[in-house]
Amino acid sequence: MLELLLLLLAVPPRQAAELQLGLREPIGAVSPAFLSLTLDASLARDPRFVALLRHPKLRALASGLSPGFLRFGGTSTDFLIFNPNKDSTWEEKVLSELQAKGDVCRTWPSFAVVPELLLTQWPLQEKLLLAEHSWKKHKNTTITRNTLDILHTFASCSGFRLVFGLNALLRRAGLRWDSSNARQLLGYCAQRGYNISWELGNEPNSFRKKSGIYIDGFQLGQDFIHLRQLLSQHPLYQHAELYGPDVGQPRKRTQHLLRSFLKSGGKAIDSVTWHHYYVNGRSATREDFLSPDVLDSFATAVRDVLEDYWLSLLYKRLVGTRVLEVSVERADVRRLRVYLHCTNPQHPKYREGDVTLFALNLYNVTQNLQLPKQLWSKSVDQYLLLPHGKGSILSREVQLNGRLLRMVDDETLPALHEMALAPGSTLGLPAFSYGFYVIRNAKAIACI
Repeated sequence: MLELLLLLLAVPPRQAAELQLGLREPIGAVSPAFLSLTLDASLARDPRFVALLRHPKLRALASGLSPGFLRFGGTSTDFLIFNPNKDSTWEEKVLSELQAKGDVCRTWPSFAVVPELLLTQWPLQEKLLLAEHSWKKHKNTTITRNTLDILHTFASCSGFRLVFGLNALLRRAGLRWDSSNARQLLGYCAQRGYNISWELGNEPNSFRKKSGIYIDGFQLGQDFIHLRQLLSQHPLYQHAELYGPDVGQPRKRTQHLLRSFLKSGGKAIDSVTWHHYYVNGRSATREDFLSPDVLDSFATAVRDVLEDYWLSLLYKRLVGTRVLEVSVERADVRRLRVYLHCTNPQHPKYREGDVTLFALNLYNVTQNLQLPKQLWSKSVDQYLLLPHGKGSILSREVQLNGRLLRMVDDETLPALHEMALAPGSTLGLPAFSYGFYVIRNAKAIACI
């Protein structure tokens, strides 16, 4: 009984928490490319599966998240060898013909029966890749012109900028980067007119573990300067973006490598990149995904993408780049996360001055939010995401305002229907839910 009483005392009250919104000026901005995607370079291990990127359903899903970056990278980046001499396949020839006609994004009728066969074979391929990763042994893999063609076509036809990771573990005596293979790859992409951004290597802090080679920050910086010089030799890439060094969690030795890299070659890059891992995907628990400590582990970036694809799609549709100030009047708010942006000006239903509030409830009971009094007369459109089915938060399906979200067909995303709330309504967030609320006619000065 005592334990039950203490548990009840730990649950916050259900009365509406009053929101404080700053509507006069933005406090920051995010890029229109947030959020973006990565395709793991291990996909190139078996080129048959790269062909899945031609599937119209996958292209439709990706297009819904554009604009953004499509990064082709990961551990396998540093074990990919470009082979420019492999014979052209019929697919490459057809792709070349389509490019000449300006019709490269057309769906190929001859591809219609391929995905089902590949999808039945994919589980075995996935097990193989996971096993190789757990062995911590990596082998070189050929990447062909065909794979590059498919990657660039998928990215450009879906509204993404391709970011390609070059192999940084090709080394000469003295551990200088051997750029000969990169020269061939760059030459091919330039010849094809592929508009690409670039990286060099993936998590150089783990090179010794992956290959027995240690590259310090100074040498890595010099390698990036060398790559920048190579890019400048192609008119198409003279001003191409170069990102790096893609280190892992910046702790201790990795911090030292990063500092040394920036002193040596920081002038060669357009943005500093590093990898943040909230949890280990192979051992994460349900509690990890509901822990505010996990969310707080990356305080310099937006942190709360916990649902699948549909959450990302709603973010792209409803949330603009201007960040506004918002807070909740309550002592303990770590499990009730609220954010405020100007509404996406590209959305056909909304206008300048509208704002989008989005909130995540990590409590196991409903939480209520109350807008400030000056907004009680405004109409609010609710987009509430909840798990669908008996799996609760572990469900692989999501419903929007009570409707299960599924594609209409392989090329058509579902309509994202809002639920109109009466002016002055309390915003109710059920347990473990994520909600977007567009406040119409808010006349926020920061958004005009």
